[in-house]
Amino acid sequence: MGYKHGTHGEFNNTVNPTPAQSGTIPVYVGVAPVHLVNGWKEKDVVNYPVKIASIDHVKKYMGFTSDWDTYTLCEAFSAHFSNDVAAAGPIVAINVLDPDTHKKAEKKTEQLAFVNDVAKISSNTIIVDTAVVANAVLGVDYTIEYDFETGNAVITRLTSSVADSASITYSEIDVSNIDKSTIIGSKSPGGAYTGLSCLNLVYPELGIVANIIDIPKYSQEPDVYKAMLKAAEKINGHWYAWVNADIPVTSASMESAITWKKTNGYVSERSKVCWPKWKLKDGKVYHMSTIATWLMTVVDSQNDGVPMESPSNKEIPAGKQYFGADSVNRGYDQDMANKLNANGITTAVYWGGKTVLWGPHTAAFVDDDNVDQRSVFDTNMRMMMYILNSYQQEHGEMIDKPMTKALSDTIKNREQEKLDALVAVGALIGQPKIERVESDVSNGDFEWKAVITSTPPFKSGTLGLAFSAEGFAAYEEGGEE
Repeated sequence: MGYKHGTHGEFNNTVNPTPAQSGTIPVYVGVAPVHLVNGWKEKDVVNYPVKIASIDHVKKYMGFTSDWDTYTLCEAFSAHFSNDVAAAGPIVAINVLDPDTHKKAEKKTEQLAFVNDVAKISSNTIIVDTAVVANAVLGVDYTIEYDFETGNAVITRLTSSVADSASITYSEIDVSNIDKSTIIGSKSPGGAYTGLSCLNLVYPELGIVANIIDIPKYSQEPDVYKAMLKAAEKINGHWYAWVNADIPVTSASMESAITWKKTNGYVSERSKVCWPKWKLKDGKVYHMSTIATWLMTVVDSQNDGVPMESPSNKEIPAGKQYFGADSVNRGYDQDMANKLNANGITTAVYWGGKTVLWGPHTAAFVDDDNVDQRSVFDTNMRMMMYILNSYQQEHGEMIDKPMTKALSDTIKNREQEKLDALVAVGALIGQPKIERVESDVSNGDFEWKAVITSTPPFKSGTLGLAFSAEGFAAYEEGGEE
């Protein structure tokens, strides 16, 4: 047994019967247009976790643009804080775009045209903090801010030192060298974190336990998916997080999507794999994993932060399945979508008078296959993560205190109380019991265990109906009227 110091949680093997956080806070990793934000460097928004609670926070710290293919985090910002169903936050965003390094070698100079002391530059590549008006002083002779609604950098003239046709010089962002390795990132021997590795900063810096990890666009890269799974298991040596990922829409048919999933190993029980994309009526296109992450946050909040209910069959913004600009695929209905579900793929369909996410399974699920029962439904795994994270959060402050018999009983009774409460609200079924197990007490190591059963979702319901001629007798039994 390795050296232990702190509270720990472990998955045990599934116990098969005889046959007969307060809150969900997802972490997104990607690219945000921080170069459009004044004072981005002082705000510490590069390779560092930033808590975002509203669209105003987005514009203040991360920037916003409609170019989601380039600035992938904007897709998540829109999903959580700007949709017509429900806002859901906070979230944590980790941006990998560094305006100091991801910029073009040559600066750009152009002439301004002031109208009523205001000039505009239509650009989403301008690094605002590098803009300099000739023969003028920023903050004295002029100001510059980015208008995220119009997509313009707005220069306001404050004094006559700025000529009507003054020139402005600025650097432009260059994202051409941002790729999957940038997203995955690393930790240096000196303690510098980049990309997904910054997940390890979320708890010590923000006091937040990450529940879900999503990387729009890049999660369809097998190397990124593997890195997400590795990063999500025992974050900081403790916390478990769920992974939402995508299958690329280059797989234009159900059969090719199913084959791609198997071939590329998108089969972890700790993840949900989604396909295709989702296009709203206003033209916005979301990765399905982003929709799933947002919806999990919404549904969990409706259950006091307990992930007892799958996001499947819950309403999403009205739209349609999207397979790419050149695809001729018109989509599929719920019956056809079940083929995807049977292979552990979550999708979205029109059902019950609204558009809904469709698929309650983990990526490990395959119908008629020998799948571990805990791997069948997303709620099974997420409930286990929730309970393990909750135990470690609550009792961590007890570490290194004298482990008296009273304290041991207190921990056991508290965990039993929590399990009973989860049964009472319908998150668990049966009568789960907390038990002390033999451990290295002389070395200060104490262990407990419990066997739980998550409440299964109502995945399907079938009514058998037969026809009988017996009812015709009613015509005779009543006599003549």
